[in-house]
Amino acid sequence: MKGFAMLGIGKVGWIEKEAPKCGSYDAIVRPIAIAPCTSDVHTVWEGAIGERHDMILGHEAVGEVVEVGEFVKDFKHGDKVIVPAITPDWNSLEAQAGFQMHSGGMLSGWKFSNFKDGVFAEYFHVNDADGNLALLPDGMDPAAACMLSDMVPTGFHGVELADVQFGDAVVVIGIGPVGLMSVAGAALRGASRIYAVGSRPNCVQIAKEYGATDIINYRQGNIVDQIMDKTSGKGVDRVIIAGGDVDTFAQAIKILKPGGRIGNVNYLGEGDFIKIPRIEWGCGMSHKTIAGGLMPGGRLRMEKLASLVETGRLDTSKLITHAYKGIENVEQALMLMKDKPGDLIKPVVTMNW
Repeated sequence: MKGFAMLGIGKVGWIEKEAPKCGSYDAIVRPIAIAPCTSDVHTVWEGAIGERHDMILGHEAVGEVVEVGEFVKDFKHGDKVIVPAITPDWNSLEAQAGFQMHSGGMLSGWKFSNFKDGVFAEYFHVNDADGNLALLPDGMDPAAACMLSDMVPTGFHGVELADVQFGDAVVVIGIGPVGLMSVAGAALRGASRIYAVGSRPNCVQIAKEYGATDIINYRQGNIVDQIMDKTSGKGVDRVIIAGGDVDTFAQAIKILKPGGRIGNVNYLGEGDFIKIPRIEWGCGMSHKTIAGGLMPGGRLRMEKLASLVETGRLDTSKLITHAYKGIENVEQALMLMKDKPGDLIKPVVTMNW
């Protein structure tokens, strides 16, 4: 089969590989819709997880099952499925402890395009199919459903990590697709004010549609000063970091009230340390909590998020700004994520086979 791969740090291209084989509990899936992610950019061009050679990229997909293992009970050939970016080993000790995303070791629930070939191929392998696949609801657009594989659960996990409560004032730093889903999730959780930090006009508009009450444009001044001014110097209850770099944590600490929480779902592709300002952290005694986590994966998560789309509580199609047809266009879609033109939120590639 052919696949679009990381050839080495800073290098990508099409390769030929043997098609994956199906294990007894697993499935082989043919993609219907796939989407590149900024994580792919960090992996390839920043070397964020180290050197990889001829590793097929991609971890966001909706597909059609072409084969299942002998012990798979709930899926069969021809089923259309949503595939989460995180596919844990559900019989692991880490999963039993409630941290399935780290099954087999830290971040090891993230298999696709980390240490296993991803979904930018004619076929891909899914471990533990009964635990990791979810049926695509009838009538749901595969491209919109593709957003459920990573953008929605990652953005929502930032809301969970920050523990957003009714009436909270929340800042979302970074309003790319993940940050937009953090805005939507904070609104669903009952936040009263949502300050969305970003500058691109289309992202700003969609952030407002998802529930942002205030826009903080970092190009128009220091975001700490802007937020403290808007809150009369009080700061906010929760901060969700969905973009930025290692220096973003210092800004988050400065705008957070004592007792507040930071939920980080930003993939830090560069830098060795994050910086925490001592005074604003209360000399270490402010009860300002930083929680960072990889999104949970698995079937139940996908089914619940799909139900939000089915019932009209969440419209993921707003994220899609660039649509392509045919797997040969995945390279163009990935380069969009790398270059980030002003009108981009998220590209999706649907198949024509």
